[in-house]
Amino acid sequence: MIIYQVYPRSFYDSNNDGIGDLAGIEQKLAYIKSLGVDAIWISPFFKSPMKDFGYDVSDYRAVDPIFGTMDDFRSLMKRARALGLGVIVDMVISHTSEEHAWFKQSRARQNSKSDWYLWADPKPDGSPPNNWVSVFGGPAWRWDAERRQYYFHSFLSSQPDLNMHNAGVQNAVLAEMDYWLDMGVSGFRFDACNHIFQDEMLRNNPPRDNPGDALHPYGYQVHVYDQGRPEMLPFLEKIRKLLDAYGAFSLAEVGGTDPLKLMGQYTRPGRLHSAYSFALMRPDYSAPYVRNVIATLEEHIQGPSNACYAMSNHDKPRVATRWQQGRERDATAREHLALLFAMRGDICLYQGEELGLPQSDVPFERLQDPFGISFWPKFKGRDGCRTPMPWNNDQHGGFSAAEPWLPVDPIHVDMNVERQESDARSTLRFAREMIALRKSRPELHKGSIELLDAPEGVLAFARSHEGSRIVCLFNMDTVPRKILEFGYGDLLFGQHADIDGKNVMLGVSGFCLLQA
Repeated sequence: MIIYQVYPRSFYDSNNDGIGDLAGIEQKLAYIKSLGVDAIWISPFFKSPMKDFGYDVSDYRAVDPIFGTMDDFRSLMKRARALGLGVIVDMVISHTSEEHAWFKQSRARQNSKSDWYLWADPKPDGSPPNNWVSVFGGPAWRWDAERRQYYFHSFLSSQPDLNMHNAGVQNAVLAEMDYWLDMGVSGFRFDACNHIFQDEMLRNNPPRDNPGDALHPYGYQVHVYDQGRPEMLPFLEKIRKLLDAYGAFSLAEVGGTDPLKLMGQYTRPGRLHSAYSFALMRPDYSAPYVRNVIATLEEHIQGPSNACYAMSNHDKPRVATRWQQGRERDATAREHLALLFAMRGDICLYQGEELGLPQSDVPFERLQDPFGISFWPKFKGRDGCRTPMPWNNDQHGGFSAAEPWLPVDPIHVDMNVERQESDARSTLRFAREMIALRKSRPELHKGSIELLDAPEGVLAFARSHEGSRIVCLFNMDTVPRKILEFGYGDLLFGQHADIDGKNVMLGVSGFCLLQA
Protein backbone atom coordinates (compact mmCIF):
# COMPACT_ATOMS: atom_id res chain seq x y z
CA MET A 1 0.00 0.00 0.00
CA ILE A 2 1.07 3.54 -0.77
CA ILE A 3 -1.12 5.81 1.35
CA TYR A 4 -1.40 9.56 0.80
CA GLN A 5 -2.20 11.47 3.99
CA VAL A 6 -4.61 14.36 3.59
CA TYR A 7 -4.88 16.93 6.37
CA PRO A 8 -8.31 18.26 5.40
CA ARG A 9 -8.07 21.72 6.99
CA SER A 10 -5.14 22.52 4.71
CA PHE A 11 -5.69 20.57 1.50
CA TYR A 12 -8.20 22.56 -0.58
CA ASP A 13 -10.96 24.98 0.36
CA SER A 14 -13.96 24.57 -1.92
CA ASN A 15 -16.26 27.14 -0.30
CA ASN A 16 -13.72 29.91 0.37
CA ASP A 17 -14.08 30.13 4.14
CA GLY A 18 -10.32 29.71 4.69
CA ILE A 19 -10.55 26.08 5.83
CA GLY A 20 -10.15 23.01 3.65
CA ASP A 21 -13.08 20.62 3.39
CA LEU A 22 -14.29 17.28 2.09
CA ALA A 23 -15.60 18.74 -1.17
CA GLY A 24 -12.15 20.23 -1.69
CA ILE A 25 -10.54 16.81 -1.27
CA GLU A 26 -12.97 15.36 -3.81
CA GLN A 27 -12.08 18.08 -6.31
CA LYS A 28 -8.39 17.13 -6.02
CA LEU A 29 -8.76 13.34 -6.09
CA ALA A 30 -7.65 13.16 -9.73
CA TYR A 31 -4.38 14.83 -8.72
CA ILE A 32 -3.87 12.33 -5.89
CA LYS A 33 -4.63 9.45 -8.25
CA SER A 34 -2.08 10.81 -10.75
CA LEU A 35 0.67 10.27 -8.18
CA GLY A 36 0.15 6.52 -8.35
CA VAL A 37 -0.91 5.98 -4.72
CA ASP A 38 -3.40 3.33 -3.61
CA ALA A 39 -5.41 5.07 -0.90
CA ILE A 40 -5.92 8.30 1.00
CA TRP A 41 -5.87 8.61 4.77
CA ILE A 42 -7.99 11.57 5.84
CA SER A 43 -7.16 13.12 9.21
CA PRO A 44 -10.25 13.48 11.44
CA PHE A 45 -13.27 15.27 10.02
CA PHE A 46 -15.70 14.20 12.77
CA LYS A 47 -17.74 16.68 14.78
CA SER A 48 -15.38 18.37 17.21
CA PRO A 49 -14.86 21.56 19.24
CA MET A 50 -11.50 21.68 17.42
CA LYS A 51 -9.40 22.35 20.50
CA ASP A 52 -6.96 19.84 19.01
CA PHE A 53 -8.20 20.34 15.44
CA GLY A 54 -10.33 17.23 15.09
CA TYR A 55 -8.36 14.88 17.31
CA ASP A 56 -10.92 15.70 20.01
CA VAL A 57 -14.04 13.93 18.77
CA SER A 58 -17.46 14.86 20.11
CA ASP A 59 -19.46 12.63 17.72
CA TYR A 60 -17.91 9.78 15.74
CA ARG A 61 -20.92 9.55 13.40
CA ALA A 62 -21.15 13.18 12.30
CA VAL A 63 -19.09 15.32 9.95
CA ASP A 64 -18.07 18.62 11.47
CA PRO A 65 -19.81 21.45 9.60
CA ILE A 66 -16.51 23.19 8.82
CA PHE A 67 -15.64 20.17 6.63
CA GLY A 68 -19.08 19.76 5.06
CA THR A 69 -21.79 17.14 5.42
CA MET A 70 -22.16 13.39 5.42
CA ASP A 71 -23.41 13.69 1.84
CA ASP A 72 -20.08 15.35 0.99
CA PHE A 73 -18.26 12.39 2.47
CA ARG A 74 -20.39 9.91 0.57
CA SER A 75 -19.74 11.83 -2.65
CA LEU A 76 -16.01 11.80 -1.95
CA MET A 77 -16.18 8.03 -1.33
CA LYS A 78 -18.03 7.47 -4.60
CA ARG A 79 -15.50 9.48 -6.61
CA ALA A 80 -12.55 7.79 -4.91
CA ARG A 81 -13.99 4.37 -5.64
CA ALA A 82 -14.44 5.30 -9.30
CA LEU A 83 -10.76 6.29 -9.44
CA GLY A 84 -9.63 3.10 -7.71
CA LEU A 85 -8.55 4.89 -4.51
CA GLY A 86 -9.25 3.51 -1.06
CA VAL A 87 -10.41 5.84 1.72
CA ILE A 88 -8.90 5.30 5.17
CA VAL A 89 -10.56 7.07 8.09
CA ASP A 90 -8.56 8.34 11.06
CA MET A 91 -10.02 6.75 14.23
CA VAL A 92 -9.20 8.44 17.53
CA ILE A 93 -10.17 5.93 20.20
CA SER A 94 -7.77 6.56 23.06
CA HIS A 95 -9.77 9.62 24.07
CA THR A 96 -12.72 11.80 23.12
CA SER A 97 -13.63 15.43 23.54
CA GLU A 98 -15.06 16.50 26.89
CA GLU A 99 -18.10 17.50 24.80
CA HIS A 100 -18.82 13.91 23.75
CA ALA A 101 -22.12 12.59 25.12
CA TRP A 102 -20.28 9.65 26.68
CA PHE A 103 -18.15 11.93 28.84
CA LYS A 104 -21.10 14.07 29.90
CA GLN A 105 -22.94 10.93 30.99
CA SER A 106 -19.87 9.52 32.70
CA ARG A 107 -19.31 12.77 34.61
CA ALA A 108 -22.93 12.61 35.80
CA ARG A 109 -22.74 8.82 36.46
CA GLN A 110 -25.60 8.27 34.01
CA ASN A 111 -26.60 5.37 31.76
CA SER A 112 -24.09 2.93 33.28
CA LYS A 113 -21.25 5.04 31.88
CA SER A 114 -19.78 6.00 35.24
CA ASP A 115 -16.48 4.22 34.55
CA TRP A 116 -16.31 4.73 30.77
CA TYR A 117 -13.44 7.15 31.40
CA LEU A 118 -10.44 6.82 33.68
CA TRP A 119 -11.62 8.39 36.95
CA ALA A 120 -9.69 8.21 40.23
CA ASP A 121 -9.96 9.56 43.76
CA PRO A 122 -7.41 12.07 44.99
CA LYS A 123 -4.71 11.18 47.46
CA PRO A 124 -5.52 12.08 51.08
CA ASP A 125 -3.88 15.47 50.60
CA GLY A 126 -6.03 16.18 47.53
CA SER A 127 -3.24 15.73 44.98
CA PRO A 128 -3.59 13.61 41.80
CA PRO A 129 -3.62 9.82 42.19
CA ASN A 130 -0.18 9.28 40.64
CA ASN A 131 2.70 10.99 38.85
CA TRP A 132 1.48 10.62 35.26
CA VAL A 133 1.97 13.71 33.10
CA SER A 134 0.40 14.91 29.86
CA VAL A 135 2.09 14.78 26.46
CA PHE A 136 1.13 18.45 26.09
CA GLY A 137 2.62 19.48 29.43
CA GLY A 138 1.64 19.45 33.09
CA PRO A 139 -0.20 16.80 35.14
CA ALA A 140 -2.28 14.25 33.24
CA TRP A 141 -5.08 14.49 35.83
CA ARG A 142 -7.79 17.15 35.98
CA TRP A 143 -10.07 17.67 38.95
CA ASP A 144 -13.78 17.51 38.17
CA ALA A 145 -15.91 19.33 40.72
CA GLU A 146 -19.10 17.53 39.65
CA ARG A 147 -17.76 14.04 40.47
CA ARG A 148 -15.19 15.17 43.03
CA GLN A 149 -12.66 12.96 41.29
CA TYR A 150 -9.79 13.35 38.87
CA TYR A 151 -9.98 12.17 35.27
CA PHE A 152 -6.98 11.18 33.17
CA HIS A 153 -6.01 12.89 29.92
CA SER A 154 -2.96 11.86 27.87
CA PHE A 155 -3.16 15.08 25.84
CA LEU A 156 -5.20 18.25 26.46
CA SER A 157 -7.36 18.40 29.58
CA SER A 158 -10.31 18.76 27.18
CA GLN A 159 -9.47 15.28 25.80
CA PRO A 160 -10.39 12.77 28.55
CA ASP A 161 -9.10 9.24 28.02
CA LEU A 162 -11.56 6.41 27.65
CA ASN A 163 -11.34 3.50 30.09
CA MET A 164 -10.74 0.77 27.54
CA HIS A 165 -10.68 -1.90 30.27
CA ASN A 166 -14.47 -1.53 30.32
CA ALA A 167 -16.10 -4.07 27.98
CA GLY A 168 -18.93 -1.64 27.25
CA VAL A 169 -16.42 0.96 26.02
CA GLN A 170 -14.74 -1.58 23.77
CA ASN A 171 -18.07 -2.62 22.28
CA ALA A 172 -19.10 1.00 21.75
CA VAL A 173 -15.83 1.83 19.99
CA LEU A 174 -16.15 -1.25 17.78
CA ALA A 175 -19.70 -0.16 16.90
CA GLU A 176 -18.38 3.25 15.78
CA MET A 177 -15.90 1.47 13.49
CA ASP A 178 -18.65 -0.80 12.17
CA TYR A 179 -20.69 2.28 11.23
CA TRP A 180 -17.96 3.53 8.90
CA LEU A 181 -17.06 0.09 7.57
CA ASP A 182 -20.70 -0.48 6.65
CA MET A 183 -20.57 2.81 4.76
CA GLY A 184 -17.74 1.37 2.65
CA VAL A 185 -14.49 2.86 3.96
CA SER A 186 -11.36 0.88 3.16
CA GLY A 187 -10.10 0.81 6.73
CA PHE A 188 -8.70 2.86 9.56
CA ARG A 189 -5.59 4.62 10.74
CA PHE A 190 -5.58 4.37 14.53
CA ASP A 191 -4.33 7.51 16.23
CA ALA A 192 -2.01 7.28 19.27
CA CYS A 193 -2.38 3.51 19.37
CA ASN A 194 -0.01 3.05 22.30
CA HIS A 195 -2.17 5.37 24.46
CA ILE A 196 -5.36 3.29 24.30
CA PHE A 197 -4.83 1.38 27.57
CA GLN A 198 -3.41 2.37 30.96
CA ASP A 199 -2.41 0.37 34.02
CA GLU A 200 -5.50 -0.49 36.11
CA MET A 201 -3.49 -0.18 39.34
CA LEU A 202 -2.44 3.40 38.38
CA ARG A 203 1.17 2.74 39.35
CA ASN A 204 3.68 5.60 39.16
CA ASN A 205 5.94 5.76 36.13
CA PRO A 206 9.64 5.42 36.99
CA PRO A 207 12.00 8.33 36.31
CA ARG A 208 14.11 8.38 33.19
CA ASP A 209 17.81 8.00 34.01
CA ASN A 210 18.84 10.76 31.65
CA PRO A 211 16.08 13.09 30.47
CA GLY A 212 18.63 15.21 28.60
CA ASP A 213 17.06 18.33 27.14
CA ALA A 214 13.46 17.14 27.55
CA LEU A 215 11.01 19.83 26.46
CA HIS A 216 8.78 19.35 29.52
CA PRO A 217 8.14 16.83 32.35
CA TYR A 218 6.78 14.15 30.00
CA GLY A 219 10.36 13.44 28.95
CA TYR A 220 11.41 12.85 32.56
CA GLN A 221 9.50 9.57 32.87
CA VAL A 222 9.70 6.07 31.43
CA HIS A 223 6.11 5.56 30.30
CA VAL A 224 5.53 1.95 31.27
CA TYR A 225 2.18 2.37 33.04
CA ASP A 226 0.31 5.10 31.17
CA GLN A 227 0.81 3.63 27.68
CA GLY A 228 2.07 0.62 25.71
CA ARG A 229 0.16 -1.76 27.96
CA PRO A 230 -0.08 -5.51 27.12
CA GLU A 231 -3.85 -5.35 27.68
CA MET A 232 -3.98 -3.70 24.26
CA LEU A 233 -3.18 -6.89 22.38
CA PRO A 234 -6.46 -8.83 22.88
CA PHE A 235 -8.40 -5.70 21.90
CA LEU A 236 -6.45 -5.46 18.64
CA GLU A 237 -7.60 -8.99 17.86
CA LYS A 238 -11.21 -7.88 18.29
CA ILE A 239 -10.57 -5.01 15.89
CA ARG A 240 -9.01 -7.34 13.34
CA LYS A 241 -11.97 -9.72 13.49
CA LEU A 242 -14.28 -6.82 12.67
CA LEU A 243 -12.02 -5.59 9.87
CA ASP A 244 -11.76 -9.04 8.32
CA ALA A 245 -15.54 -9.24 8.08
CA TYR A 246 -15.35 -6.29 5.65
CA GLY A 247 -11.97 -7.03 4.06
CA ALA A 248 -10.71 -3.72 5.47
CA PHE A 249 -7.18 -2.46 6.20
CA SER A 250 -5.66 -1.21 9.45
CA LEU A 251 -2.70 1.05 10.19
CA ALA A 252 -1.47 1.93 13.68
CA GLU A 253 0.37 5.06 14.77
CA VAL A 254 2.80 3.86 17.42
CA GLY A 255 4.89 5.96 19.78
CA GLY A 256 6.09 5.30 23.29
CA THR A 257 9.20 4.02 25.01
CA ASP A 258 10.01 1.24 22.52
CA PRO A 259 7.86 1.94 19.46
CA LEU A 260 9.63 -0.37 17.01
CA LYS A 261 9.06 -3.33 19.33
CA LEU A 262 5.43 -2.28 19.81
CA MET A 263 4.97 -2.11 16.04
CA GLY A 264 5.96 -5.77 15.92
CA GLN A 265 3.54 -6.72 18.70
CA TYR A 266 0.65 -4.78 17.20
CA THR A 267 1.06 -6.39 13.77
CA ARG A 268 1.37 -10.03 14.78
CA PRO A 269 -0.98 -12.36 12.84
CA GLY A 270 -4.55 -11.76 13.89
CA ARG A 271 -3.91 -8.15 14.93
CA LEU A 272 -3.40 -5.07 12.75
CA HIS A 273 -2.12 -5.17 9.17
CA SER A 274 0.53 -2.47 9.45
CA ALA A 275 2.02 0.13 11.79
CA TYR A 276 4.32 3.15 11.63
CA SER A 277 6.25 5.08 14.23
CA PHE A 278 8.05 8.41 14.46
CA ALA A 279 11.47 6.74 14.13
CA LEU A 280 12.17 8.42 10.77
CA MET A 281 10.58 11.72 11.77
CA ARG A 282 13.50 12.71 13.97
CA PRO A 283 16.36 15.05 12.99
CA ASP A 284 18.82 12.13 12.79
CA TYR A 285 19.09 10.93 9.19
CA SER A 286 22.57 9.38 9.42
CA ALA A 287 23.19 6.12 7.60
CA PRO A 288 23.81 4.17 10.85
CA TYR A 289 20.61 5.48 12.38
CA VAL A 290 18.38 4.67 9.39
CA ARG A 291 20.09 1.30 9.00
CA ASN A 292 19.32 0.51 12.64
CA VAL A 293 15.65 1.43 12.19
CA ILE A 294 15.37 -0.95 9.22
CA ALA A 295 17.24 -3.74 11.04
CA THR A 296 15.11 -3.38 14.17
CA LEU A 297 11.86 -3.46 12.23
CA GLU A 298 12.98 -6.50 10.25
CA GLU A 299 13.64 -8.21 13.58
CA HIS A 300 10.26 -7.36 15.11
CA ILE A 301 7.81 -7.41 12.18
CA GLN A 302 6.88 -11.03 11.50
CA GLY A 303 4.44 -12.96 9.36
CA PRO A 304 2.40 -11.37 6.56
CA SER A 305 2.13 -7.99 8.27
CA ASN A 306 4.20 -4.97 7.33
CA ALA A 307 6.03 -2.10 8.80
CA CYS A 308 4.82 1.16 7.35
CA TYR A 309 7.46 3.77 6.59
CA ALA A 310 6.61 7.45 7.03
CA MET A 311 8.98 10.39 7.14
CA SER A 312 6.55 13.29 7.66
CA ASN A 313 3.03 13.83 8.93
CA HIS A 314 0.79 16.47 10.49
CA ASP A 315 2.65 16.31 13.82
CA LYS A 316 6.33 16.55 12.87
CA PRO A 317 8.54 19.03 10.96
CA ARG A 318 8.69 18.28 7.27
CA VAL A 319 11.48 15.94 6.23
CA ALA A 320 12.78 18.26 3.49
CA THR A 321 13.85 20.61 6.29
CA ARG A 322 14.77 18.06 8.96
CA TRP A 323 17.10 16.17 6.65
CA GLN A 324 18.54 19.17 4.83
CA GLN A 325 21.16 20.33 7.38
CA GLY A 326 23.84 21.66 5.07
CA ARG A 327 22.55 19.90 1.96
CA GLU A 328 20.71 21.32 -1.04
CA ARG A 329 16.97 21.37 -0.32
CA ASP A 330 15.47 20.00 -3.53
CA ALA A 331 18.08 17.27 -3.92
CA THR A 332 17.56 16.23 -0.31
CA ALA A 333 13.80 16.07 -0.85
CA ARG A 334 14.24 13.83 -3.87
CA GLU A 335 16.67 11.55 -2.04
CA HIS A 336 14.23 11.09 0.82
CA LEU A 337 11.44 10.23 -1.65
CA ALA A 338 13.64 7.65 -3.35
CA LEU A 339 14.52 6.12 0.01
CA LEU A 340 10.90 6.10 1.15
CA PHE A 341 9.69 4.27 -1.95
CA ALA A 342 12.58 1.80 -1.87
CA MET A 343 11.62 0.56 1.60
CA ARG A 344 10.04 -2.83 2.30
CA GLY A 345 6.49 -2.41 3.56
CA ASP A 346 3.63 0.02 3.34
CA ILE A 347 4.31 3.70 2.69
CA CYS A 348 2.67 6.89 3.99
CA LEU A 349 3.25 10.04 1.95
CA TYR A 350 2.15 13.27 3.65
CA GLN A 351 0.55 15.93 1.48
CA GLY A 352 3.20 18.24 0.01
CA GLU A 353 6.08 15.77 0.37
CA GLU A 354 5.74 15.04 -3.33
CA LEU A 355 6.49 18.72 -3.92
CA GLY A 356 9.49 18.75 -1.58
CA LEU A 357 7.88 21.38 0.63
CA PRO A 358 10.06 22.60 3.51
CA GLN A 359 8.79 23.36 7.00
CA SER A 360 7.01 26.70 7.32
CA ASP A 361 7.96 29.21 9.99
CA VAL A 362 4.60 30.37 11.31
CA PRO A 363 4.83 33.58 13.39
CA PHE A 364 3.61 33.37 16.98
CA GLU A 365 0.66 35.69 16.34
CA ARG A 366 -0.68 33.25 13.70
CA LEU A 367 -0.16 30.05 15.71
CA GLN A 368 -3.21 27.84 16.20
CA ASP A 369 -1.64 24.77 17.81
CA PRO A 370 -2.09 24.80 21.62
CA PHE A 371 1.03 22.65 21.98
CA GLY A 372 3.16 25.27 20.24
CA ILE A 373 1.55 28.21 22.04
CA SER A 374 2.38 26.58 25.39
CA PHE A 375 6.05 25.97 24.65
CA TRP A 376 7.01 28.83 22.31
CA PRO A 377 9.76 29.62 21.34
CA LYS A 378 11.65 26.47 22.43
CA PHE A 379 9.04 24.44 20.55
CA LYS A 380 7.06 26.11 17.79
CA GLY A 381 4.35 23.50 17.63
CA ARG A 382 2.91 21.57 14.72
CA ASP A 383 1.51 24.39 12.58
CA GLY A 384 4.64 24.60 10.44
CA CYS A 385 3.81 21.31 8.73
CA ARG A 386 0.08 22.05 8.54
CA THR A 387 0.07 25.17 6.37
CA PRO A 388 -2.12 25.12 3.24
CA MET A 389 -1.21 23.12 0.16
CA PRO A 390 0.00 25.39 -2.70
CA TRP A 391 -1.84 24.65 -5.94
CA ASN A 392 -0.90 27.60 -8.18
CA ASN A 393 0.37 31.20 -8.19
CA ASP A 394 -3.00 32.72 -7.30
CA GLN A 395 -3.67 34.45 -4.02
CA HIS A 396 -3.00 32.13 -1.07
CA GLY A 397 -1.45 29.65 -3.46
CA GLY A 398 -4.83 28.75 -4.94
CA PHE A 399 -5.84 27.07 -1.67
CA SER A 400 -8.67 29.54 -0.97
CA ALA A 401 -9.95 32.94 -2.02
CA ALA A 402 -10.27 33.84 1.68
CA GLU A 403 -7.54 34.33 4.26
CA PRO A 404 -6.57 30.76 5.28
CA TRP A 405 -6.67 29.49 8.85
CA LEU A 406 -2.85 29.32 8.68
CA PRO A 407 -0.72 31.53 6.42
CA VAL A 408 0.46 30.17 3.09
CA ASP A 409 4.24 30.10 2.94
CA PRO A 410 5.59 32.24 0.03
CA ILE A 411 8.32 29.63 -0.52
CA HIS A 412 5.60 27.01 -0.90
CA VAL A 413 3.79 29.14 -3.49
CA ASP A 414 6.99 29.15 -5.56
CA MET A 415 6.88 25.33 -5.42
CA ASN A 416 3.18 24.98 -6.29
CA VAL A 417 1.61 22.02 -8.07
CA GLU A 418 0.82 23.84 -11.31
CA ARG A 419 4.40 25.06 -11.69
CA GLN A 420 5.90 21.65 -10.93
CA GLU A 421 3.53 19.91 -13.33
CA SER A 422 5.04 21.94 -16.17
CA ASP A 423 8.67 21.27 -15.15
CA ALA A 424 10.03 17.92 -16.31
CA ARG A 425 12.77 18.08 -13.66
CA SER A 426 10.53 18.98 -10.72
CA THR A 427 10.27 17.07 -7.47
CA LEU A 428 6.64 16.29 -8.27
CA ARG A 429 7.59 14.65 -11.55
CA PHE A 430 10.38 12.81 -9.73
CA ALA A 431 7.94 11.49 -7.11
CA ARG A 432 5.63 10.13 -9.81
CA GLU A 433 8.54 8.42 -11.55
CA MET A 434 9.76 6.83 -8.34
CA ILE A 435 6.30 5.57 -7.42
CA ALA A 436 5.89 4.16 -10.93
CA LEU A 437 9.25 2.39 -10.63
CA ARG A 438 8.27 0.89 -7.29
CA LYS A 439 5.00 -0.39 -8.71
CA SER A 440 6.56 -1.81 -11.85
CA ARG A 441 9.31 -3.72 -10.04
CA PRO A 442 8.23 -6.58 -7.75
CA GLU A 443 11.62 -6.35 -6.02
CA LEU A 444 10.56 -2.95 -4.66
CA HIS A 445 6.91 -3.49 -3.83
CA LYS A 446 7.02 -7.03 -2.47
CA GLY A 447 10.63 -8.20 -2.34
CA SER A 448 12.78 -8.99 0.68
CA ILE A 449 15.36 -6.56 2.05
CA GLU A 450 19.00 -7.19 2.92
CA LEU A 451 21.22 -4.59 4.53
CA LEU A 452 24.65 -4.34 2.89
CA ASP A 453 28.04 -3.15 4.07
CA ALA A 454 28.97 0.28 2.75
CA PRO A 455 31.46 3.10 3.38
CA GLU A 456 30.82 5.62 6.13
CA GLY A 457 27.86 7.87 5.40
CA VAL A 458 26.28 5.49 2.87
CA LEU A 459 23.12 3.49 3.46
CA ALA A 460 23.04 0.34 1.33
CA PHE A 461 20.50 -2.42 0.99
CA ALA A 462 19.23 -4.87 -1.62
CA ARG A 463 15.62 -5.65 -2.55
CA SER A 464 15.15 -9.13 -4.03
CA HIS A 465 12.30 -11.12 -5.52
CA GLU A 466 12.33 -14.45 -7.36
CA GLY A 467 16.02 -14.25 -8.26
CA SER A 468 16.00 -10.61 -9.34
CA ARG A 469 17.83 -8.05 -7.20
CA ILE A 470 17.98 -4.26 -6.99
CA VAL A 471 20.77 -2.64 -4.96
CA CYS A 472 19.91 0.72 -3.37
CA LEU A 473 22.65 3.16 -2.34
CA PHE A 474 22.03 6.47 -0.54
CA ASN A 475 24.61 9.04 0.48
CA MET A 476 23.25 10.37 3.78
CA ASP A 477 26.37 12.45 4.42
CA THR A 478 27.24 16.09 3.71
CA VAL A 479 30.28 15.17 1.58
CA PRO A 480 30.58 13.00 -1.56
CA ARG A 481 31.20 9.30 -0.97
CA LYS A 482 32.82 6.65 -3.18
CA ILE A 483 31.98 2.96 -3.13
CA LEU A 484 34.89 0.99 -4.56
CA GLU A 485 34.75 -2.37 -6.33
CA PHE A 486 31.00 -2.51 -6.00
CA GLY A 487 30.45 -4.28 -9.25
CA TYR A 488 26.73 -3.83 -9.85
CA GLY A 489 25.40 -2.98 -13.24
CA ASP A 490 22.58 -1.07 -14.86
CA LEU A 491 21.35 2.18 -13.33
CA LEU A 492 17.57 2.16 -12.90
CA PHE A 493 17.18 5.46 -11.12
CA GLY A 494 19.55 7.92 -9.54
CA GLN A 495 20.69 11.42 -8.66
CA HIS A 496 24.22 12.82 -8.30
CA ALA A 497 25.53 9.35 -9.06
CA ASP A 498 28.54 8.57 -11.25
CA ILE A 499 29.25 4.92 -12.11
CA ASP A 500 32.71 4.14 -13.40
CA GLY A 501 33.16 0.46 -14.00
CA LYS A 502 32.85 -1.21 -10.61
CA ASN A 503 33.07 2.07 -8.69
CA VAL A 504 30.19 4.31 -7.67
CA MET A 505 30.60 7.97 -6.71
CA LEU A 506 27.67 9.53 -4.90
CA GLY A 507 27.53 13.29 -4.51
CA VAL A 508 25.83 15.01 -1.60
CA SER A 509 22.21 13.75 -1.48
CA GLY A 510 23.21 11.31 -4.19
CA PHE A 511 21.60 7.92 -4.58
CA CYS A 512 21.26 5.15 -7.12
CA LEU A 513 19.15 2.06 -7.65
CA LEU A 514 21.11 -0.55 -9.58
CA GLN A 515 19.93 -3.71 -11.29
CA ALA A 516 22.15 -6.43 -9.84
